[in-house]
Amino acid sequence: MPAVIFPGPEGRLEGRFQPAPRPRAPVAMILHPHPQAGGTMNDRITQHLYKTFVNRGFATLRFNFRGVGRSQGSFDNGIGELSDAASALDWVQSIHPEAQTTWIAGYSFGALIGMQLLMRRPEIRGFISIAPPANMYDFSFLAPCPASGIIIQGTADTVVTPNAVQKLVDKLRTQKHITIHHDEVPRANHFFEHETEDLMRSVDNYLDMRLSPDCPIK
Repeated sequence: MPAVIFPGPEGRLEGRFQPAPRPRAPVAMILHPHPQAGGTMNDRITQHLYKTFVNRGFATLRFNFRGVGRSQGSFDNGIGELSDAASALDWVQSIHPEAQTTWIAGYSFGALIGMQLLMRRPEIRGFISIAPPANMYDFSFLAPCPASGIIIQGTADTVVTPNAVQKLVDKLRTQKHITIHHDEVPRANHFFEHETEDLMRSVDNYLDMRLSPDCPIK
């Protein structure tokens, strides 16, 4: 997993990037949890997501938001971090301009940024949002949500409440032309400490379905 440095809005951004093994391979970008709660691109779940997409042949990037690790700048309450994510996606696409499909996967704060990026980038065709902080941030910007994806939540999460996530899912499911999957992982807290296998099984099952040639969701 080669270390990379690429330009962001506030200076350099630090990442890990696995180039695509074949031409026209899809692109995936993984977004980490809240920087002020210790979130980095080396977060355990962020790394699991990264490996999952690498193993499926995606050109895959995970990176540190501004002010984390060797990334320059300082925390900007999500506004600057969204600009970081847009710059990071630009950088991957400059390396793989022939990519047919782009996916975003985010965990907690990273899920919030990923879903905001959906609204800016019509080329994103799928998303994985793990514990999106629907009780802390207003997700009404998803109007309408432009892509299908999956939202995964732990039933014992006391940081991001399952009820708030259920309301977000219900709202998104009223839209036409997209399909929102929703998995709840029994007994899992916000960090999926003892349920990481169940979490990643949910991710893999969803990707198996979406990446199948006969999947009805485009």
